[in-house]
Amino acid sequence: MGVAELQNMRDKVAIVGVGTTSQGIFPEKDGNDLAVDGFKLALADCGLTKDDIDGLITCKSYGGLGIDTQIAPMLGMNPRYSATLDYGTCNFSLHLAAAVIMAGFSDVVACVYGTNQRSNRNPFGATGADTDAFGFFNIAGPASMALRRHMAMYGTTEEQMSTIAVTFRKHASLNPIAYMKTPITKEDYLGSRYIVAPLHLFDMCLITDGGACLIVTSAERSHDLQKPPVYIMGMAESTGLRYLENDQQLMRPYIEKVAEQVYPAAGVTQKDIDVLFIQDPTSVWPLQMLEWYGFCGIGEGGSFIQDGRIDLSGELPLNTNGGQLSESYMWGWLHIPEAVRQLRGEAGPRQVQGAEVAQYCSTMGFQKAASTILRR
Repeated sequence: MGVAELQNMRDKVAIVGVGTTSQGIFPEKDGNDLAVDGFKLALADCGLTKDDIDGLITCKSYGGLGIDTQIAPMLGMNPRYSATLDYGTCNFSLHLAAAVIMAGFSDVVACVYGTNQRSNRNPFGATGADTDAFGFFNIAGPASMALRRHMAMYGTTEEQMSTIAVTFRKHASLNPIAYMKTPITKEDYLGSRYIVAPLHLFDMCLITDGGACLIVTSAERSHDLQKPPVYIMGMAESTGLRYLENDQQLMRPYIEKVAEQVYPAAGVTQKDIDVLFIQDPTSVWPLQMLEWYGFCGIGEGGSFIQDGRIDLSGELPLNTNGGQLSESYMWGWLHIPEAVRQLRGEAGPRQVQGAEVAQYCSTMGFQKAASTILRR
């Protein structure tokens, strides 16, 4: 779609229900069980029943779980439309749901995800082979190279980077479902061990179990439910699928193409964003995306995040839930539920006063990017 087609979708689709389980370690359940728990919570949130849902979009988790043909029987559903994506971050699932509704394939779609990767001890850094191997087997490797290049090009420092982890932990301490709530200081950050230098322990996301669900429907159908709808103002995606054949791939310049589409599609600018969410499997993601989405200049991310700017009371509150660095990993599925709660005024001590417009920016590793702008 071009910008004109994306503009035609403005405010046509709404999120009407969100469900998020507790986050942590639940060895008695697998990822599908937790996905079902999230689905039930989302139904209760919007007041619908499973019989009202005629679309199902799931997201494949580690261990071969999360397939729609697995989840639908557990929910007791025969939806008109179903699909499974093999990559997460929730943005991609939400965009598919919006397209499905606009195309008339379904009227009410549940986007569902669950994982037990913590209790199942998924080997994120393993090679999958018994032979000798070399290279990067975890996102920390290429992320560390991206940060090292940012430091070399723009003078970004570890002291500046500490602000992201410290701020997100502060936000998580106010979040009842967050897994890591103990505050940390800049000194804690700098004193922590390196995972892959210059990335410290607190630059890396958590691995946790949990479930989440969004209920999505057309704007026309959204008005009579028990919670106020949150409308999709704009959405956009882009890819860098040639990966390391692309110039500067670890800096992910293809994200800029998303920014060029999503703000015109939504009819807003960066200055209209009241609360921002950025997927953060490492702290490098917020650094890069603040720049590519135009909240600051390229190379200025390290200085931009200083002086309380990204705190709850700052000019650009960022990841008020604590993000993947402190709330839960969940492949980035918890940022949009938090955005919905912020726009409804339901975030309690984390509430950004007067929040009317929220944005979520995410990627699939170093190869795909997506963003959604929401309004209450």
